[in-house]
Amino acid sequence: MHSNKYTFIYATVLSIITAVLLAFASEGLKPFQDANISLDQKTSILRSIRSTEMERKAIEKIYTAHIRELVVNSAGEEVNGVKPSEIVIKEELAKPPKERRMALYIYTADDNKKYYIVPLLGVGLWGPIWGYLSIESDFNTVYGAFFGHKSETPGLGAEIAEAPFQQQFQGKKIMSEDHQFVSVNVVKKTAKTAYGPEHRVDGVSGGTVTSTGTDKMLKNCIEPYLSYFEKIKEGGDKMTLK
Repeated sequence: MHSNKYTFIYATVLSIITAVLLAFASEGLKPFQDANISLDQKTSILRSIRSTEMERKAIEKIYTAHIRELVVNSAGEEVNGVKPSEIVIKEELAKPPKERRMALYIYTADDNKKYYIVPLLGVGLWGPIWGYLSIESDFNTVYGAFFGHKSETPGLGAEIAEAPFQQQFQGKKIMSEDHQFVSVNVVKKTAKTAYGPEHRVDGVSGGTVTSTGTDKMLKNCIEPYLSYFEKIKEGGDKMTLK
């Protein structure tokens, strides 16, 4: 029968060996994990411009050929020397809007039409919600939207990740007729608001908290881009906040 000292040394050595092996495995798998995270992000970005492509090589090819990545600030300036991958949205959202740096993705279609894709991050009922919203070159019309969540309730708040909810955003407007920023409002179907149907989508039935979180996310995340949109807008009227 082995002594307690032998058992302790054996367990310690085995734990060390296991820890070293796990560390090597983790380090070896990290490039694959990072690649999968990058692919998931690219897929989500492309989903916001209505792409349904799911094949890895095709996604990488489309993204490389059509997407330009940049970082801008709320003064409407491009920020040089910083990549979108270096931007932590949660940290930037904690700053006052005037101090934020924001990732922006510009998709150029085969017909040279451009779509400006804004990353989104907010809070649902049980955890974070996120997404991407693509805006046409009039800087007013929503072309498409994609949303995801970590742990919203299936059949309720989780519906923001389903096509029927996301498709409602197509063609909606973020600016009022008098050129004020009003965003796209996520409200109950029966709710009375000051905004017409071009500025609202129906919230998720039974998912009031998630719908409210999505509404706040849109307003909070789109607003800081207005100065940049104004600078590159071709003619037109000045955008202002309401």
